[in-house]
Amino acid sequence: MLNPVNHARTPGEVERYKVEPYVVAADVYAHPDHIGRGGWTWYTGSAAWMYRAGLESILGLERRGATLRLDPNIPVTWAGFTITIRDGSTRYDITIENPQHRSSGIAEVLLDGRAVDAEAIPWIHDGNTHTVRALLGQPVESSV
Repeated sequence: MLNPVNHARTPGEVERYKVEPYVVAADVYAHPDHIGRGGWTWYTGSAAWMYRAGLESILGLERRGATLRLDPNIPVTWAGFTITIRDGSTRYDITIENPQHRSSGIAEVLLDGRAVDAEAIPWIHDGNTHTVRALLGQPVESSV
């Protein structure tokens, strides 16, 4: 019910909902004259929560102080995805590869070519561009 996409799957639903199908509405009206119409989009924190849910719960990227954590939970049909994060002049180019078509599990993470722990990827705030490459697969014990 909260997912705005579910209110805009057909032209009739779009006409009824009347608000952006990519923003969580604070209200979905039940009054007989306006049943199903969305309201109060962009006026709440709902857009930020939807962004956070996608970034953290699906793409699995979470900043934890001086580290990043990767723990994607994606559809098995995804071959992978990329994310670019900027913090001031520091940039992280992150590539997640999914050759085994898994939904989760990190087999390997490389930061600038060196193996690192997916739970604690160092956040190096040095004004440079850093490359993170993660491979979904069976997690392996690491000495990292």
